Amino acid sequence: MADRPLVIYTDGGARGNPGPGAIGVIIIDGDCQIDSFGRVVGERVTNNQAEYLAVEAALIRARELGGTHLTIKLDSELVASQLRREYKIKDRALGAIFLRVWNLMQGFEKVTFITIPREQNWEADAKVNEALDAAAS
Repeated sequence: MADRPLVIYTDGGARGNPGPGAIGVIIIDGDCQIDSFGRVVGERVTNNQAEYLAVEAALIRARELGGTHLTIKLDSELVASQLRREYKIKDRALGAIFLRVWNLMQGFEKVTFITIPREQNWEADAKVNEALDAAAS
């Protein structure tokens, strides 16, 4: 299989924390955005759960798109550090999502997580808010 590096921006959020939660994902191949989506992920989720669910959805979509080397950029230092195995996971619910994400990661040649400032993640954040706004109306 030919290398297919993808850069992926993910974000998740919950209004009320916990509360209605949504995810946002932007996928870039080279200089072209090839996919983006946002969707509600539950009525009672935490911000951290939503952040993990965004990574999970991104990995599933990247697999469908044939990605091999992924650079995932997110503004959650906690989630990125846990996925890099720098922080322990103490929350049982996050641990369950972590295991699903970890198993999905095994289907790629390389997955790198980079923490970025919120200002650099505005497109994924916009997808989160669009999904939450649409669900509320």
